[in-house]
Amino acid sequence: MSATPTEPGECPSPHGAAARRGPFRPGERVQLTDEKGRMNTITLTQGGAFHTHRGFLQHDTLIGATEGTILENTSGQLYQALRPLLSDFVLSMPRGAAVVYPKDAGQIVTMADIYPGARVVEAGVGSGALSISLLRAVGDSGYLHSFERREEFADIARGNVETIFGGPHPAWKITLGDFQEQVVEHEGPGSVDRVVLDMLAPWECLDAVAAVLAAGGVWISYVATVTQLSRTAEAIRADGRFTEPEAWESMVRGWHLEGLAVRPDHRMVAHTGFLLTTRRLADGAVGFTPKRRPSKAGFSEEDLNAWTPQAVGERDVSDKRLRRVARDAASTIQRGSLPPEEAQARRDAIADGGTVE
Repeated sequence: MSATPTEPGECPSPHGAAARRGPFRPGERVQLTDEKGRMNTITLTQGGAFHTHRGFLQHDTLIGATEGTILENTSGQLYQALRPLLSDFVLSMPRGAAVVYPKDAGQIVTMADIYPGARVVEAGVGSGALSISLLRAVGDSGYLHSFERREEFADIARGNVETIFGGPHPAWKITLGDFQEQVVEHEGPGSVDRVVLDMLAPWECLDAVAAVLAAGGVWISYVATVTQLSRTAEAIRADGRFTEPEAWESMVRGWHLEGLAVRPDHRMVAHTGFLLTTRRLADGAVGFTPKRRPSKAGFSEEDLNAWTPQAVGERDVSDKRLRRVARDAASTIQRGSLPPEEAQARRDAIADGGTVE
């Protein structure tokens, strides 16, 4: 018997959603933006105050206020008060390791097709930035199992996740240890829908990923360098249990908008890392490389002749010119640092085509 459908908005509130609504409460993080666009993030405490060189603002004036309120400090400085967005929180939260930038986290969620209720494993928790995005995507009914080698990183990630969700998330589990060893102990064969790896050597995890990832499941890796990207892709191709890998990077450039002065910003978020995706094939299936137009394995004599200096418009340099250049070079030999007789001998030797010991 099918469940009775509910009207939009009648479903139970997802974990952490209530903390994003209503008036400001003690313990919440609030983003204050002044009239020059400078932002500061504070944690509200009863009796606390936000101080700058231009006066201070009492926390009690914020507690109980509506989000989006404009407040004035003791010296007349205006601030707009808003809850930080996820992108703001990630870039200002405590961190022990470099975070996955919001532009990459958003693409990981979308391009890996991480959906509500999905079972996801993640390796390389760092400061928890990506874990937060993954938890939002899988929801309360999903499952995220994160693996981290360093206990101090796990503690930082746990604190950041609990801060933004207002407490422990019911879908999250974190395990200390090496991903290759731990994931096969905790997850059954083919029981995982998505694998997300943010580590130095993803190619070392081929067997572990193949063991736990369901047929058709997506494996996405975040790597920083071209050598990591190439080695991971070649290892996946050689393994045969996955589809042809695809890779890309993204760059985000903001725009300055002021009247008719509409132009690109002087700064941008350029290369942060490469993303590589592949999918698990069914057991027994052997992956193949898509057929492409064949290219020549070698170069013909015609090809080699096409790239001579003369063929590309480079002028011949005569022997006479080369001798003159050699004399010019000889005339600059350590002027003033050698006795005149020795310097002259070196110049004569070069001019005559000899060598100087």
